[in-house]
Amino acid sequence: MNQGILSKIEPLKTETYNQPILTFDIDWAHDEVLQDTIELVESFNAKAVWFVTHETILLERLKSNPNFELGIHPNFNFLLNGDDRNGKNAEEVIDRLLKIVPAAKSVRSHSVTQSSKLSQLFLSKGLTHESNDYTPAHPKLELHPWYMEIGLIKTPYCWSDELNCIKASSVSIENIKKLNGLKILDFHPIHVFLNTDDLKRYELSRQVHYSPSELITYRNQNYGTRNILIEYLSRNNHK
Repeated sequence: MNQGILSKIEPLKTETYNQPILTFDIDWAHDEVLQDTIELVESFNAKAVWFVTHETILLERLKSNPNFELGIHPNFNFLLNGDDRNGKNAEEVIDRLLKIVPAAKSVRSHSVTQSSKLSQLFLSKGLTHESNDYTPAHPKLELHPWYMEIGLIKTPYCWSDELNCIKASSVSIENIKKLNGLKILDFHPIHVFLNTDDLKRYELSRQVHYSPSELITYRNQNYGTRNILIEYLSRNNHK
């Protein structure tokens, strides 16, 4: 049985994806913000996939934890805007991250940017699992991974903290495990740290995202993303 590792999913073997899979897009989070989420996940001994965006001293901690898988989270937005600061082409963007996480097998693009050409490029770089398709969780909808014709495995996700802040999911986090099929959840350390309930909070705090001592003053004191993650970990930890 798969224990929360995205790159172990095999579409023809349902036992490889019969448990929810927790993922985090780290999105260039400050080390203290990222550490906050890591410690929270580790306190429940939970499995998780971390989509890496940058070099950080915390990578060694993530790599050394057998409960964790590291994938890459390439940002192609600059290229789409005619800016080559992150790489002159898509291959350079991917290669920069693979130098940081050379063993990566899974990928989710920032802004879930995807195309058939990108999928072919992912596969050529040794990546095997792409999680760029979002399909909202629904009790009447059963998600499954699938093989693309080129052999890359598509692994859609069904819940995202930032999208939940725009419109609450029709399936509460505590009921995700009851769904049949593939259940991949997407969180972001910045939203866990802020306990985001509304994306306005995220935008209003943007100027202090790299000053944790100031950022903490923006943390939502009511129900939000942090509470949702803790509820999920309490009900679905992998001890």
